Amino acid sequence: MSKTCKYCGESDCKKHSFFVGQTKKVTEFSGSSPPEIFVGRWNYPNVYTGILSPTEYGNTEIMSSPELWHRNQLAIDNIIQHRNKLIYARTQSNIKKLEPKFKSVFNEIAMTHKSVATEFKLKKAVNPERHPDSRVPLISKAAPIESVSLQENTKIQKKVDYLVNDTDVKSAIAIQELYKSNIQTSNIIKLLSAGLLGVKRNRKLVPTRWAITATDDTLSKNKLEKIKFFQEISEYLVFNAEYLGNHYEFLLIPEPYSFEVIEISLKFSGGVWRDYESIFKRKKYADSVTGAYYANRLALTEYLEKIQKQASCLVLREIRPEYYAPCGVGILREASRAAFTQPPRKFSSIKEALSDIQTRLKQPIENYTNKSWLLNQQRQQTKLSRFLN
Repeated sequence: MSKTCKYCGESDCKKHSFFVGQTKKVTEFSGSSPPEIFVGRWNYPNVYTGILSPTEYGNTEIMSSPELWHRNQLAIDNIIQHRNKLIYARTQSNIKKLEPKFKSVFNEIAMTHKSVATEFKLKKAVNPERHPDSRVPLISKAAPIESVSLQENTKIQKKVDYLVNDTDVKSAIAIQELYKSNIQTSNIIKLLSAGLLGVKRNRKLVPTRWAITATDDTLSKNKLEKIKFFQEISEYLVFNAEYLGNHYEFLLIPEPYSFEVIEISLKFSGGVWRDYESIFKRKKYADSVTGAYYANRLALTEYLEKIQKQASCLVLREIRPEYYAPCGVGILREASRAAFTQPPRKFSSIKEALSDIQTRLKQPIENYTNKSWLLNQQRQQTKLSRFLN
């Protein structure tokens, strides 16, 4: 079954995949990894696994961190410039059998949260020049690795070191413990992807895309276990945020927990994605909205846990033409979190709340409301309540 790309509108798009340069040859290089690792999902369980690093030294964390991109409000061009400096030195291996010498360095880079000087030798050349296409993907240069070594000691946080070495604790618990210790979400994802969390016999490499979803899903589900026992909010609340052409509206409704995300692209017709869940646990992957669904849900549950209330939530994402290159789920998580740092707009009716949201959208709000499972459920409940009364 073909799927429509959110960025260019093509079916089964191949533009937003790996790009390998073709001019200047580089077979040896050294530099400070941000630090970043990446585990692919193609040909699972025999996947590409590697380390990303530029050919320069110093603090390179901003090349890899969606938290820093959002905090510094980097433009897409700036993010692309940073990403184009990185070389993805990779190997292909089974998720259970990473080559020992490579694994040692790979694990240390996965565990550290600070840039670390690293030296690489490649089997084949890679082009280090910036690709002129404005839609260049987040990982644009890849080459097979011959060897890799660290040029300095890595700095590892105590909680990370403890949980990596605790091979009896389940990965879900380890994720929650790291989060409670204020370990950055993107760093937790790295640890899970590198196969460094969980019971020893179950540890294995996890494709980075899956690790992102698993982390957001695990953290938000844990919070929901408590949130579902909180009292409902007493009025309609609206939050909004925007980053890089991703405009978000969060509508919180004074009802028991349920959650829906609807995404509509303004860049091409037919670009609509939707997933939802009721108060009961979601059993299937949100394969329409995909990873953003779980990132949005984490931001919501962080807020509800903070105010100790529950609510039904409708998330509207308007993907505007300004979002011309994919920058990953991380920026959507941070944009969603940012929405809940602002005071909410408060309304006594859903009609007033939707009218407020309409003032910030560039399309009729009916494009969303007519498709909403959550609002349809509310309308049915309202009719039933009126009938019974």
